[in-house]
Amino acid sequence: MRVSSVSACPVPPDWQPLNEYQELQESCFFSWATRDIKGYLSKMAWILGVSVAVCAPVAAASFPPAKALGQFILGSTGGGGLILTLLLLRLYFGWRYVRDRLFNATIFYEESGWYDGQTWPKTPEILTRDRLVVSHQIQPILDRLHRTFAILGILVLLGAIVWNLV
Repeated sequence: MRVSSVSACPVPPDWQPLNEYQELQESCFFSWATRDIKGYLSKMAWILGVSVAVCAPVAAASFPPAKALGQFILGSTGGGGLILTLLLLRLYFGWRYVRDRLFNATIFYEESGWYDGQTWPKTPEILTRDRLVVSHQIQPILDRLHRTFAILGILVLLGAIVWNLV
């Protein structure tokens, strides 16, 4: 469902930040970050599990499980964590882009191609509405992703410490 901000708004509907926000909300991939905490964590655990399963054969080639079980487990989970981190970065940058577009007082858009870029200053009503969406809808998503990155960073440090002990 597209929102028409103002009939006098020259920005094409696909370039209006509120419509970009709604597209992210409805997107199969980007909607992961909008789930409740249980749904979010189960999706991240599922991705990590599949990623570890994909990385396990590579880790087994470097560290045979019969000889170096600790390194095998750390290698496969480290690879899985890397894949999870890359997916989370994509989520983060997508939501951050839309947040920046909603928060800015002007909208940059292209009418028909790369050669005719325009900017349109938002009306005070639209700017207030967009900034409310940022503070109440998007910022909590970005805060959740920040916490997830912090937890992943702590897990990487713990993995490095365990690696040196094993």
